[in-house]
Amino acid sequence: MLYREITKDKVKVSQLGFGCMRFPVLEKDNARIDEEKAIEMVRYAIDHGVNYIDTAYNYHGGNSEDLVKKALADGYREKVVIADKLPVWLTDTYEDFEAKLDEQLERLGTDTIDFYLLHSLYRKTWDKIKELDVFSFLDEAKKKGKIKYAGFSFHDEYPVFEEILNSYDWDFCQIQLNYLDTEYQAGLKGLQAAYDKGISVVIMEPLKGGKLSYVPKDIQEVFANAETKQTPSAWAFSYLWDRPEVSVVLSGMSTMEQVKENIETASRAGVGHFSQVEKERIEEAKTIYKARVQVGCTSCEYCMPCPVGVNIPGNFELFNNAFVYELKEENQERYKKFQEEKKDASQCVECGNCEKICPQHLPVIEDLKRADAFLSE
Repeated sequence: MLYREITKDKVKVSQLGFGCMRFPVLEKDNARIDEEKAIEMVRYAIDHGVNYIDTAYNYHGGNSEDLVKKALADGYREKVVIADKLPVWLTDTYEDFEAKLDEQLERLGTDTIDFYLLHSLYRKTWDKIKELDVFSFLDEAKKKGKIKYAGFSFHDEYPVFEEILNSYDWDFCQIQLNYLDTEYQAGLKGLQAAYDKGISVVIMEPLKGGKLSYVPKDIQEVFANAETKQTPSAWAFSYLWDRPEVSVVLSGMSTMEQVKENIETASRAGVGHFSQVEKERIEEAKTIYKARVQVGCTSCEYCMPCPVGVNIPGNFELFNNAFVYELKEENQERYKKFQEEKKDASQCVECGNCEKICPQHLPVIEDLKRADAFLSE
């Protein structure tokens, strides 16, 4: 296992972090973790060098923190650092901050959470917790020894990220990044901005929810033509670990095979290990993926809310995913849910309001028709 430093205190952490939101489950019920398998996986990872364990209040229907507690019994707690997250959407008063933190400490069976994040910040939640004086809460929690380092995880556009980044003396932050999402949300620009301010960066969604692990045949061929022979997942991880600005890359692992493969990759892939040829292969793969995009929607949501309830960016996401990742049946199934909720593209009444304000100047009405025709097949 290769290690990196995080925060100004240069805490030594494994460059692979274990994300505790995709454990194996029973009977396809996300709230019912297969505890025996999950504990075995977490302990195997720790025994092989992983020391950054990331969980959250809401993962697995609220059961992830309890599983982490069980996995870290028998002396394993002393071998790792724990990252956990304040569910800001469940807080309406200043007192709620500490109440939730105390509940999480009890769930985890620990006196201190090493890395504590404000979870899933975007404009609305950010504005709310600022009004509730969340900074004083973080300072107080540190003084009491309930948390060691304060950070945030981010889900909005870059200007909001920059505002949050400059608002407090953060120790670290967590952003979504992979070789396709370099300009999505905080993106590479945000990675560099945080690094320049001395704020450590943890990466989530390195495999884009698993989509970069099971790649289409033509992408497989691009990678197969490279001198380095590795799995699609390894390509995605190696791309990120080549960057010195990255402290930890999280992976939500569902099988022991995934744990073993990721540990093997994390034991050899580092800064300077990704050759120029490999970088060119990644760019080739990106070009192929982008050529498959059906609608150039950026999910800015300027078109929302739709007067008749159509989830315009959601429809386009399903349409694009079906083509880009060759996941037609999966996205057609998801479209059925939109249809049940009357949010599908067929509900469009062609009022044209969306086209008037779309920053990309998309022919939204015609694109919705194409999306509906394909997803309804």
